[in-house]
Amino acid sequence: QGQLVESGGGSVETGGSLRLSCAASGYRGNLQCMGWFRQAPGMEREGVASIRTTGGNTFYADSVKGRFTISQDNAKNTVSLQMNSLKFEDTAMYYCAAVFWCGDLSKVTDFAYWGQGTQVTVSS
Repeated sequence: QGQLVESGGGSVETGGSLRLSCAASGYRGNLQCMGWFRQAPGMEREGVASIRTTGGNTFYADSVKGRFTISQDNAKNTVSLQMNSLKFEDTAMYYCAAVFWCGDLSKVTDFAYWGQGTQVTVSS
C-alpha cells in the first residue's frame, strides 16, 4: 500500500526558511504529479506548488511565487519544497499530494493520495 511521508516542518521567524520533503513509497507505477497543499485553521485547503514528474511543468500559487521552489528527485521518489522569505500568512498544515494521472496541478480534487501533513508555523 502506497504512502506519502512528509518531513521538515517546524517553527521559524518571519523571513526565515524551511525545506519540506515528501517521500513516496509502495505505489505500483509512476506518480506523474506531486505537489504541496496547505490548510490554515478555518480555511479551505489550497494549492501551493505542484510538479509534473515527467516533464517538469510546475504550478505555484501567486502568494508564493518567487519565494517557494518545488523540486523532485525521481531516483528517490521525493519531492521537496524550499520555502524562503516566510511570512506569517504561510502558517498552515502542509500536505504532500500525488496522483498517477495529472489533472489540474492546482486543484485539491485532482490529487488522489495524501500525506498526514506537517505543520509550518511562522511567527511575526
